[in-house]
Amino acid sequence: MPLKNTPYWRLSGFYFFYFASLGVLVPYWGLYLQWQGFAAKEIGELTAILLATRIVAPNIWGWIADHRGKRMAIVRFASLASAIAFSAILLNNSYIWIAGVMLVFSFFWNASLPQFEATTLQHLGDHHHHYSKIRLWGSIGFIVTVAGLGSLLEYFDASIVPYMMLLSMVAIWLLSLTVPESSSRHLSLNHQPLSTILKRPEVIAFLSICFLIQLSHGPYYTFYTIYLEQHGYSPSLIGQLWALGVIAEVIIFLFMHRWLPHFGIRKVLLVSLLFSTLRWLLIGFFPDSLTILLFAQLLHAASFGTFHVAAIAWVHHHFVGKNQGRGQALYSSIGFGAGGVIGSLFSGYLWLYPGPTFTFVISAIATSIAFIIGFIWLKDPIEH
Repeated sequence: MPLKNTPYWRLSGFYFFYFASLGVLVPYWGLYLQWQGFAAKEIGELTAILLATRIVAPNIWGWIADHRGKRMAIVRFASLASAIAFSAILLNNSYIWIAGVMLVFSFFWNASLPQFEATTLQHLGDHHHHYSKIRLWGSIGFIVTVAGLGSLLEYFDASIVPYMMLLSMVAIWLLSLTVPESSSRHLSLNHQPLSTILKRPEVIAFLSICFLIQLSHGPYYTFYTIYLEQHGYSPSLIGQLWALGVIAEVIIFLFMHRWLPHFGIRKVLLVSLLFSTLRWLLIGFFPDSLTILLFAQLLHAASFGTFHVAAIAWVHHHFVGKNQGRGQALYSSIGFGAGGVIGSLFSGYLWLYPGPTFTFVISAIATSIAFIIGFIWLKDPIEH
C-alpha cells in the first residue's frame, strides 16, 4: 500500500527508470564495447572510468545538497546533464572519445541517486524501514529492461544499446520533474561533524565492507554477459538470468521492512556477505551448469538486495542531520565508486589469464574478508 502523505508513485517511478537504465548499462555495456572491437583489458578500463567518478562526484553533490538544500533541484539538473552528455557517444567510437564521454556523463549521472535516496528517506520520515517498498520498483524497472533488451538482441546487434540507454535517461529526467522536495522536518537536529563520525571504528568497518562487496561484484557487472556468451548461452537466456537475480531481489524487498527491525542491521549484513561468497564460487566453478547458475542468480537477493537495504538503513542511522546527503554519498562513492573501479580493473586484467574462475575466486575472498571485518567490528545502531 502506498504510504500516506508520501509521493509513493512518483518516488517509485524515478527508481523504476533509473534502474531501467542500469538494466541497459550493467548487463550489456560490456557486450556493446566488445561489439565495437575492444579487448577485455579495454572493456575493464572503460567500465572503471564509468565507476571512477562515483568516488568524487557523489561527495561534491552531497556537500552542495547538505549546505544548500534543494536536493531535487540537483537531481533534475544532473539527470538532464547526464542525458545530454551520453548522447555524444553516438558521434565517435574511438577509445579516447568513449572514455571522455563516460567520464563527463558519469560525473552527472552519479550525482542523482545518493541525493534521491536521501530525499526518499526524508519523505518517509519515521517510516524509513518501508524504504524497500519504494526501492523495489527500481528492481522491477531493471527486470523489464534487461529481459526486454536481451530478447531484442536476438534480432538486432549491440548498436541498439546506447539508444536504449538514452531513452531511459530522458525518462529519468522527466520523472525527476514530478518529485517534490522533501520537508526539512524529518532532519534530525543531532548534528555532529562528519570527521567525528568517520573516526568511529564501526563506521570505518562498515565503509570497508561496502568497498569489498562492490569490489567483489566487479567481474559480475563487467563480464557476466560475455562469460555466459562464451559458454554458449543465448542473449535472451542471458537476459532472463540477469532478470531472475533481480526478481529474487524484488521478493526480498517485500519482506525487508519486517526482517530488518526483527533481525537487526548487523545480522542481515553478515548473512548477506556469506551468501555473496557462495554465489561467486558457484558462478566461477560451474558456468556450464544452468541449474547451478539459476541458484546463484537467486543469491543476488543477498549479495545486493538484503545488503543494500540494510546498508541504506545503517547510513540513515549513523549519518543524521545535515550529514544525510554526504552519508549516502560516501556509501555510494566508497562502495560503488572505489570498490567498483578496483573490481572492474582487476577483472579486466585477470579475465584472459589466469581466467574467469580465478577472477571469481578473488571476489569470494573479498566478501570473506568483509565478513570477518563485520563480525569483529560492526555494531547495530541501537548499541550506541
